[in-house]
Amino acid sequence: MKKLLFIALGFAILSCNKQEGTSGLKTAYVDTEKLMKEHQQAIDIENKYKVKSEEMGRELETEAKQFQSDYENALRQAQAKGPQWAQQKAAELQQREQKLNVKQQSMYQEIQTASNAELDSLVKEIKLYIKDYGKKNNYDYVYGTGLTSPSILYAKDSYDVTDEILKTLNDKYKPSESTKAIEKEEVKK
Repeated sequence: MKKLLFIALGFAILSCNKQEGTSGLKTAYVDTEKLMKEHQQAIDIENKYKVKSEEMGRELETEAKQFQSDYENALRQAQAKGPQWAQQKAAELQQREQKLNVKQQSMYQEIQTASNAELDSLVKEIKLYIKDYGKKNNYDYVYGTGLTSPSILYAKDSYDVTDEILKTLNDKYKPSESTKAIEKEEVKK
C-alpha cells in the first residue's frame, strides 16, 4: 500500500515539475511570504493597526494605573477601616479588574478582526492580480511558496517571479491620506 502511495506521489511530483523545454508548459512561482512582508499595502495595513493598538494601549494603561493606585490605597486603608470594609472593597476592586480585562480583550479582538478583514481583502486582490499576471505572461502554472501554505517545495530561482509581481503591486498601490499621516507620525518618533 505504501509503495503504491509513493508511486502516485512520484507521478504527481513529476507532472508538476515539467520543464518548458520538454513539455511546452511555462511555470513560475511566487514567494507569498516575501510578497506579504514587502508589499507596501500590507506594510501600511500592519502599521495602521500597530498605531491603533498603541493608542488603545495608552488608554488602557491609564485605567490600569488608576486601578493600581486605588488597589494600593485600599490596602493602606484596610486595617484602619476594618475587615468588613476590606472585604467589600476587595470585591469592588475585583469587579473593576475583571471589567478592565474584558475591555482589553475586546479591544484586542476589535483590532484583530479589522486587521484580518483588511489583510484577507488584500490577499484576494493579490490572488486576482497573480491570476491575471499568469494569463498575461502565458504561464500554464504559477505556484505559491512560503511558510503558511507552501504548494511547492523546490524550484529553480529562475522561475521565481516574486520580485516582478511585488514591484508591479507596489507601483500600482496608492496609499490613502490617513496612511500617509501614519507614516509621517512614525517618522517623527
